[in-house]
Amino acid sequence: MKRLVIGFAFVTGIALLLGTGVVWNEYLRAPPVEHQPLPSNLIPLDSTMGQALLDESDAVADYDELLANFVAQSRKGYCGVATAITTLNAAGVAGTPLDQQTLFANPSVDANPWKVSFIGMSLRDLGDLLSAHGANVSVINASSTNADAFRKVVRTNLNRDGDYVLINYERKHIGQAQSGHISPLAAYHAQSDRVLILDVAAHKYPPVWVRLDEVWDAMNAPLNPETSVTRGFIIVHGRAGDQGDMPVSALVSLGPH
Repeated sequence: MKRLVIGFAFVTGIALLLGTGVVWNEYLRAPPVEHQPLPSNLIPLDSTMGQALLDESDAVADYDELLANFVAQSRKGYCGVATAITTLNAAGVAGTPLDQQTLFANPSVDANPWKVSFIGMSLRDLGDLLSAHGANVSVINASSTNADAFRKVVRTNLNRDGDYVLINYERKHIGQAQSGHISPLAAYHAQSDRVLILDVAAHKYPPVWVRLDEVWDAMNAPLNPETSVTRGFIIVHGRAGDQGDMPVSALVSLGPH
């Protein structure tokens, strides 16, 4: 009975807030375009230097497919949703192209669009969502490996077609406004040791080149001050049953940081 009362109170509260437009404006409408300034440590892809890094990089196997299927998040909490759609469509896993509504229509999906709108997705939530659509994924918390192993993952993955790397990171560690975020990696430039984040929050930030050690710190950040659980990354191998050319255990076997 108590649970029903609490649930009713929550729904009633949300309904009242929706009536005032507060919740709609904050969580359920498309985010307004508010481009944020970039710190000097980030190199935007659309700059002369950003294009030079892309031209010089050999690890760009995923770039074209991700860009061709890229979608920006349509709600404040939908960075995981946009990343999932971009990746699933790039990998051709779902067959029929998905969008930010049909993603949740699959009966295997155990995710609620309302909940995701308000609190976003964890690394594990994203892995489960991708798996529900038939993708073969490996979910790896940064605390279970180290920066050298992650660099090996990036270099190997972005040099071949058919698999993808998605990161869950704390923006403040790369110099952006503080918030947890999810986006795919589209390229790696070995000489500068930078990765290209294809940021799905296109209303705020462009795709940027970031030093890998900064990305590592951003993924190795705890989810909150009360837990030791860190953020991390997901390897999407393609359809279920496809492990690619190298086992994940070989890629992340260097031990914790």
